[in-house]
Amino acid sequence: MGRYFGTNGIRGVLGRGFFTLDFVFSMSAAIGTHMIQKEESDSDILVGYDGRATGPLLCNAISSALAYAGVDCAIAGMTSTPCLEYEVKKHHAGGIMITASHNPPEYNGIKAVASDGIEISRADEKEIEERYEKKQFILKTKRWGSITCKNNFQYIPGIISCVDGDVIRASRLNVIIDSGNGVQGAYAEQLCKSLGCQYTIINEKVDGGFPGRGPEPTPENLSQLSRTVTESGADFGIAFDGDGDRSMFCDDKGTIVTGDRSALILAKHILGKKEGGANTGAIIATCLNSSSSAETVAAQFGADVIRTKVGSVEVSQCMRDTDALLGYEENGGFMYKRHNAVRDGCMTLALMLEALAHTGSSTKLSQHAESLPHTYTAKTKVRCNAASDVLKHIKDTLDVSDDRDGLKIVIQDAESTCKSADQASPRWVLIRPSGTEPALRVYAEAPTQQEADKIARQYAEMLLERKGVSIY
Repeated sequence: MGRYFGTNGIRGVLGRGFFTLDFVFSMSAAIGTHMIQKEESDSDILVGYDGRATGPLLCNAISSALAYAGVDCAIAGMTSTPCLEYEVKKHHAGGIMITASHNPPEYNGIKAVASDGIEISRADEKEIEERYEKKQFILKTKRWGSITCKNNFQYIPGIISCVDGDVIRASRLNVIIDSGNGVQGAYAEQLCKSLGCQYTIINEKVDGGFPGRGPEPTPENLSQLSRTVTESGADFGIAFDGDGDRSMFCDDKGTIVTGDRSALILAKHILGKKEGGANTGAIIATCLNSSSSAETVAAQFGADVIRTKVGSVEVSQCMRDTDALLGYEENGGFMYKRHNAVRDGCMTLALMLEALAHTGSSTKLSQHAESLPHTYTAKTKVRCNAASDVLKHIKDTLDVSDDRDGLKIVIQDAESTCKSADQASPRWVLIRPSGTEPALRVYAEAPTQQEADKIARQYAEMLLERKGVSIY
């Protein structure tokens, strides 16, 4: 990670530490100058924000900074991250999304989007940080930038063009939408209406305090969704995070489907759509911390898997630079290149509707999940203000098999003979510093959910023995 950019953009609490209005103003000028000079384009920068309370204030600061630097900008207003990214891909030189995604309500942040609709690369982040530090951005230009408004979005029609709308409409699927008081609910409602689905929305009102269940759709936060699905007899439920790029599913039995498993259901559907049920040569891009089942499923279709460092930026950049058809993170971030190589909660919803519609009423989401390889993941986290230092200190005490992104340990026993981090293993643990908060994240995989939970818990307890690490 850079000095300011984390796993997904820049995040902070306004008025605390480095994240001040002065910082936002100067950093925005650096981002705008970098984008325009790199693209050598007169197109404008699209600026949007999610439902957090400081969004409009930061939008004013950012748009003013861009104009002061001689960069034209268009204000999208309140929108979701994938909607802004899609519009950037269609029309603009770049974009700035004001969001802190799943962080607590007091946080906000800046996510920069390149002209291809994908988050900027790590190299671009570094160049922008250097430009900011050296104040190498245009100010007091002879030509002030213009500020206009843009809200005629084609985001939902773009999603619908990527799926079989007629099959979905004929299925009349019933969906429960948990907006989580975020911005994606309105788009999900528009999508369901357009595709003839029955739907009910919970936690519908956009509220930056996220009073319903918090901004992150973790299984622990989705009891209301689970209950609503089972009580209503819905086909499935979906929950979005604060800015709408991630989604978690609840099956017809009320069970929350992990991001790993829902992604593999969609992978099987997408790879199997090719005539003859084969997609030989296709590529799935996913992170080091996602389940080893990716390789198992890919092999069924003659596809390959590329593993990246953790973070949607890494997966999106991999998809852009390869022929990867789809990508995903274990946290519910799914990417479909035909639409845009970024996490997109509504595109994911449309694909799940299509997957279920194609199999008809005889196959439920719970059955799709049951058909997957029986390996399970778990994750937890502990608070730590010096995460990188802690990892350095414990590295020599662990049998580390991969240190590209944190420390990955393959757990050897009588049933697990894998000796390489590049081979699929049913038992492993990954410890890495969070790029969005002061924490160490612990991920684990095992043949049962109980064992995966146990492994994650054991390594978290090991970390808690270190000075400066505490329960989150």
